[in-house]
Amino acid sequence: MTPSLLHQILDFANRADPYPIYEELRKTPVHHEGDGPYVVSTYYEVRSLLHDPRISSDARNLASTTGDPLTETAPEEGVLPPSFLRLDPPEHDRLRRMTNRSFGPPHCPHRVDGMRGELHGIVSGLIGDIGDTGRIDLVDQFAYPFPVTVICRLLGVPREDEARFHVWADTIAASLDPDPDADPTERGRSAHDARMQLGMYLAGLIEERRRKPGDDMLSELATAKGPDGTMATMELLSTAALLLIAGHETTVNLVTNGMLTLLRNPDVLERLRADPRLAVPVVEELLRFEPPVQLVPQRTTLTDVEVRGVTIPKGASLWLVLASGNRDPQRFENPDRFDPDRKDIQHLGFGSGIHSCFGAPLARLEARLALSELARRLENPRLLEDPPPYRQNAVLRGPRHLHIACDGIRP
Repeated sequence: MTPSLLHQILDFANRADPYPIYEELRKTPVHHEGDGPYVVSTYYEVRSLLHDPRISSDARNLASTTGDPLTETAPEEGVLPPSFLRLDPPEHDRLRRMTNRSFGPPHCPHRVDGMRGELHGIVSGLIGDIGDTGRIDLVDQFAYPFPVTVICRLLGVPREDEARFHVWADTIAASLDPDPDADPTERGRSAHDARMQLGMYLAGLIEERRRKPGDDMLSELATAKGPDGTMATMELLSTAALLLIAGHETTVNLVTNGMLTLLRNPDVLERLRADPRLAVPVVEELLRFEPPVQLVPQRTTLTDVEVRGVTIPKGASLWLVLASGNRDPQRFENPDRFDPDRKDIQHLGFGSGIHSCFGAPLARLEARLALSELARRLENPRLLEDPPPYRQNAVLRGPRHLHIACDGIRP
């Protein structure tokens, strides 16, 4: 008996290449099996629903009778209140506005771009510390430590405490992987303990920043008094935890998937080595071609919603398959071809609508710097394993390890 498309998406055996399954899925733009979720996979429909106010991100609106086989655990679940990622307007809008005052235009227009030099220094240091070029794990030695270090610097975590964040973030991120071989009780306990320790640490850091603010983002969040007032301590804790976890997990996948794709397309890698400016379209095409977030499973309908002749009932679980929409031939010509020269790359890699990726400007800058420097400095890089071993998670899809070799490292 052939497994259902839903189970094929979740089946780890298909993690290395889920795109043929998405192609089959698009034949039924609104796919529904039994009492499971409604799965939407075509570009225009996914994009429309991401902007639809009848679609909720608040799990409390999910009908208890749904049989959704995939439950995405929030980084702060069970310890902190939901972050704005899992709220609807007006609560979402208020918290996102307050957070953005410390992150981007118009109040902090140079927050991200001002980190360019520091980011370049982190990238250079990690590449310089690679050591044995005969076997490099690009995830453990580069793609993972880079964004964790960056988000710690952005929030204002003291450098001597960065290692502690690495451990907490790794434990919490591991809990998101539906690993069938792991003890769920032990994984849950470990993740809960990590969230507790993270919350307690952040609470102490917030109090310290309130007494003696610096020029970091956490200080501004803790002391700012804008039109929306001051963020409550628990709201600030959940926001900081969200920025920490979400701020590095997707970037790890973006950088790793990016280098894997470049090594599979050596002509583009050579062009990037010769012209670092190509990093801009390369990263945009990567966000379409190999998005770090494959699907958004935590949406719920607030009322009956009709999509392509199918009525999705109120309270239903809704999955929006971003990666499938990004390969929809009705939207993109030759969608399975990696082509940074595309004239129109309006991808869904960062989602869309009010929940579009908050950290997109930083993620773009990190990926551009990382990939251009790797292309420039690694001499004759090559894959040692293809496909590489993947993480279990079907939502945050990316290699768990990416083993490569090169002939040397340029200064």
